[in-house]
Amino acid sequence: MIVVGAGRTGRRVLEMATNEGHEVVVIEQNQQRAQEASTDFDCLAIHDDGASVEALVEADIEDADAMIATTDEDATNLLVMMHGREFGVPSLVSSVNDEANSRLYRQLSVNVVESPHGLTGEYLYRAVQRPAIQDFMEVGKGAEIFEITVDQESEIAGLTLDEAGRKGLFDDETIVVALERDGDVVIPRGKTRIEAGDLATVFSLDGATSETTAPFMAEPW
Repeated sequence: MIVVGAGRTGRRVLEMATNEGHEVVVIEQNQQRAQEASTDFDCLAIHDDGASVEALVEADIEDADAMIATTDEDATNLLVMMHGREFGVPSLVSSVNDEANSRLYRQLSVNVVESPHGLTGEYLYRAVQRPAIQDFMEVGKGAEIFEITVDQESEIAGLTLDEAGRKGLFDDETIVVALERDGDVVIPRGKTRIEAGDLATVFSLDGATSETTAPFMAEPW
C-alpha cells in the first residue's frame, strides 16, 4: 500500500494500516514529517514529491495493491491518482479538498472522500480496504450505519433475509435497514430477496467490520 502525504489524515491511515500488518510506503514532501512517519510507524518513508513518477516507482507502484492520497492539494492528489490508474493500481482512494473537483476524480473511477478535514484517516483507510462500502456514519460508540453494494458473487445475493439468517450470515446485532434497487427504496422483511447490485443500508453494533461486510462481497478483506 502506498500513502501519499503524512499529515494528520495520512498519519491516521498509517497507524491503522501498519497496526493491521500491511506493508506500507509513505511519500511525504516535508522532510520532518517524513522522518516522523518513519520513526513512529513500521513503514518505509520516502522524502519526495508524491506526484512524481520517480517517487512512485521507488515506492514500488507497479506492485502496489492500493494507493491513498491524503494531501491538502487537489492538484497533487489528482495527479497521484492519474499515475495510479496508469500503472494499474487496483484500489485508488483520495481525499478531495474542494467538492467542485470531485467530478475529475470520479472520471478516473477513484473512490473519493470529500471534506477530509472534518474526518479522520479512518474513512480513507476503510474506503481502500472495503471499496464496496459507499458511505458510513458512526452511531454511538462502535455502532455504524453503512451503505454497501451487493456483489453478484457474494454469499447473500439471491437469498432472502430469513435464508441469510439461517445460514448464519448475520448475527442479532446486524440489521439490513433498506435496499435501493433500480432507483426505488425497499424496506426489507424476512421474505425480501436480496439481489446482486442492490445498495444495502446496514446497521451494525460492531460497525463496518470485515465480518459484517463479508456476506455482501465476493472477496472480503
